[in-house]
Amino acid sequence: MTSKGFKTNELGERNNFAIEPKVYVDKTPRAGFTKYAETLNGRLAMIGFVSLIAVEVITGHGLIGWLTNL
Repeated sequence: MTSKGFKTNELGERNNFAIEPKVYVDKTPRAGFTKYAETLNGRLAMIGFVSLIAVEVITGHGLIGWLTNL
């Protein structure tokens, strides 16, 4: 039996030890060629490409011309 988070035995005595939570293990890989990593890399590449086009439109020079005029 349980009452308010405590377990009781057959005599009605309370067990004062904490009830252990269920262990959750995330088994998704965090390194390597995962779907998440590839999606993130693709999005960052798109942001970089659009930024490069914006720099060319604003300055009137390409990337190499913009970097060599510094």
